[in-house]
Amino acid sequence: MAQLPYNRIDSASRVIEAMPKTIYQAFMNPEELILWLPPKGMSAFIDVFEPYEGGTYKMTLTYEREDSNFGKTSKDTDVTHGKFLELVPDRKISLSVQFDSEDPAFSGEMIQTWYLESVLEGTKVTIICENVPEGIRKEDHDAGLNSTLENLASFTEKQAGEP
Repeated sequence: MAQLPYNRIDSASRVIEAMPKTIYQAFMNPEELILWLPPKGMSAFIDVFEPYEGGTYKMTLTYEREDSNFGKTSKDTDVTHGKFLELVPDRKISLSVQFDSEDPAFSGEMIQTWYLESVLEGTKVTIICENVPEGIRKEDHDAGLNSTLENLASFTEKQAGEP
């Protein structure tokens, strides 16, 4: 019997006290993106960043713990690359994500879509990840997505408070 493709969907959302435009711009600016995107305990470096539909990106996330053995690319790094699939200013960002890994448990193309919905308190940000590689533990992914949303809130709410 042939095995069906792995198609897990993980998601997270949070209301952030900032306008959708502020959040969208924080994603489109690579210097800002590396400040808030990495989950707690990680840092990021962007090798390629072409934020237009069909444009590509390549990013390295590094685990900051010395005893790390969590990486998908090396013991302490996750290298991802992909394409910007759809960009709707201030409303939606969709991209393909592929991990550079020799482990087949991290292979395949994950689709990550960020929805920005204007609400009374600011913006409801929802991240939906489709076709999550089976090597990514759900608990770890949920924690990472929520950490990223917390970082985004801290980053954009601070900006929103500035004149």
